[in-house]
Amino acid sequence: MQFQRFDSVKEFWQCAQNYLLQYEAEHNALLGVLHTLLHYPERYPELPYLVLVQTNDQILAIAIRTPPNNLLLSHVQDLNALNLISQDLQHEQLPGVEGLVAETKTFAQIWQSLTRQSYQQGVESRIYQLTQVEPVTTVKGHLRLAIPGDRPLLLKWFAAFNAEIDLISDDEIERRVDVELKRQSTYLWEDSIPVSMVGGRQFSATAARIAPVYTPPEYRRKGYATAGVAALSQKLLEQGCDRCFLFTDLANSTSNAIYQKIGYRPVCDWHEYSFKPKEHP
Repeated sequence: MQFQRFDSVKEFWQCAQNYLLQYEAEHNALLGVLHTLLHYPERYPELPYLVLVQTNDQILAIAIRTPPNNLLLSHVQDLNALNLISQDLQHEQLPGVEGLVAETKTFAQIWQSLTRQSYQQGVESRIYQLTQVEPVTTVKGHLRLAIPGDRPLLLKWFAAFNAEIDLISDDEIERRVDVELKRQSTYLWEDSIPVSMVGGRQFSATAARIAPVYTPPEYRRKGYATAGVAALSQKLLEQGCDRCFLFTDLANSTSNAIYQKIGYRPVCDWHEYSFKPKEHP
């Protein structure tokens, strides 16, 4: 097996893109991060961790990390490749790992054996794919693109969303909002006033990701998020995408049922494991 680490995002993309696009649904999170690194590098100011393991020109595994976030794993052809990635990272403060079920569990076990850090399973998610939007119950309001004047509201809602799922560090929120406004990828469902937020962006010639989706508690259970996701999914399809992807928390039966009504169909599961911080002597 050959282990290769990249400093150049463009060089890494040239080597990894065919493999990542071969499993587009499973890799939509990695593809989304790479698209941002290529086109909006200010979103991730620290040098990203970009690695692939291959043999005889066949890629076996890919790993991406944008510090201080979790390590993201690709679909892995040979789980032994995870040993090389773990060994390369063993002296890093790695908060956790995310990826497909077998890959993440195997990596967590290897990491514990290598570093003596315990691991704990976090969010269990499911990746869904949509190719056609199904009709949904009409609710009052309309979808509109968020504009710079919405920045204070977006900062507030992204912070509230992050407090619920702990996806990124608090100091990243402002940077994320500014990038989302720059690339025009955040939309608001407006019913005389903004009542829900949905993000969506194209990450390849034919595919897009929906994220995040957030409705403040006082506006929930009114159908706003459902309408927003359906409208934005349709917009992305009309702009040339063949399919849209999104993640749902398996513990949230409501969102899983709602997205399936829109037309999203389950593809695979995605797990997260967190690692206990290393103790310094």
